[in-house]
Amino acid sequence: MSTDLPPQPSESSDDNTLSSLTLDLPGHSSGKVREAWVLDDDRRLLVTTDRISAFDRVIGTVQHKGQVLNQLSAWWFANTADVVANHVVSVPDPNAMVVVDATPLPVEVVVRGRLTGSTSTSLLPRYQAGERVLYGHQLPEGLVAHGPLPEPLITPTTKAEVGEHDQPVTCEEVVSSGLVEEGLWNEVQKAALALFARGVTLAANAGFILADTKYEFGLTPDGKLIVIDELHTPDSSRFWEAKSTDALVAAGANPESFDKEPVRLALKALGYRGDGEPPELPAQVRQETSQRYVSLFERMTGTEFQPGATPIGSRITNTIAAYQGKR
Repeated sequence: MSTDLPPQPSESSDDNTLSSLTLDLPGHSSGKVREAWVLDDDRRLLVTTDRISAFDRVIGTVQHKGQVLNQLSAWWFANTADVVANHVVSVPDPNAMVVVDATPLPVEVVVRGRLTGSTSTSLLPRYQAGERVLYGHQLPEGLVAHGPLPEPLITPTTKAEVGEHDQPVTCEEVVSSGLVEEGLWNEVQKAALALFARGVTLAANAGFILADTKYEFGLTPDGKLIVIDELHTPDSSRFWEAKSTDALVAAGANPESFDKEPVRLALKALGYRGDGEPPELPAQVRQETSQRYVSLFERMTGTEFQPGATPIGSRITNTIAAYQGKR
């Protein structure tokens, strides 16, 4: 494979965010937030952009978001490797990760510890509408908005194509519909609950409540189950300020979030819930989101956030060229 990768044009906004990237590598694919390429030796390159999505739509960019997600995921993967194996091979750039080229399972595994959320797949709106059997789980009467569930629940969804909406399914339907074989699905559920338990503990140590999170799992080329994509980031999880949550919940207010829930609420305030062209995300919302993400990173990892060199696209291109040249 050629190691001469000249800088390629990347689409960046005026505040040095990365919205897309072109690299001279094969097998390119693009998700809502990440770009991926095929490397040799059963490896893939993942680049986390600064794109932000809500209601399954990309709605703009947020400064430092991609770097926070990439580096925070790396931290979580390192601190949960004894619980469940993961796909990380190396982290050659603040926005990039080299990973095992695993085959993703066709479900997203959401673990919920609180009755919360604002999307159509969340528990709170449906519970408030009178539903008591959600994702096959029987919920008791009298649960409080944003309060704890009797126990963490696994609430799977299908994986939608970009621009489409994830669809809720029950654990039984995951097996009966042929999405995942029963034995493997049992392994997935055990792994997800163990990861969530570790996440709750480490988040509490940093002064956060991990209210819920989304996991993606895959199979290595030799058939081993691993956790992939991202882990316990403010994109995939709801993190709340622990010291203020009880008082806010008791007052019927929303918890203090360190994730993208305020982005969803801002969009809902603009009348958008995922259908049609999304409105432009206000600059103040973007700035506050960046600050929340950076603050979460610093408190969780106990390290100061150091923004990578800009322009981001050229930096990544040069870093990956150097990485390829050393292999």
